Amino acid sequence: MRAFLAVVAGYLIFAVSAVLLFRLTRVDPHLPAAVGFEAFTIVYGLIFASLGGFVAGKIARRRDLNCGIALGLVIALGATISMITRPGAGALWTQTAALLLFAPASLAGDWIRRRKPGAI
Repeated sequence: MRAFLAVVAGYLIFAVSAVLLFRLTRVDPHLPAAVGFEAFTIVYGLIFASLGGFVAGKIARRRDLNCGIALGLVIALGATISMITRPGAGALWTQTAALLLFAPASLAGDWIRRRKPGAI
């Protein structure tokens, strides 16, 4: 149960940060955006996906990387569902970044947590 809640917490860190970014900037994540904004969003997403993986692993107190893997799968599943349910409805840059970058970044965050001295 602890690992499940840890993954939920990690996903909330990632998802809430994304919702806040797009709401505050008033940019539709399903439409093309300026290249600079897309680059900023990708860096921002990498940071929060990694933080989510780090926090998930920390909360779960596991020695393995299962929480980072699970979080990556949840992020990838959300992006895939978004791509399937919105075919032809605009740009897919956010979903592509989630699949190719943010999902692996959540695993990287858990891996970084595990590599810290004294980490569980």
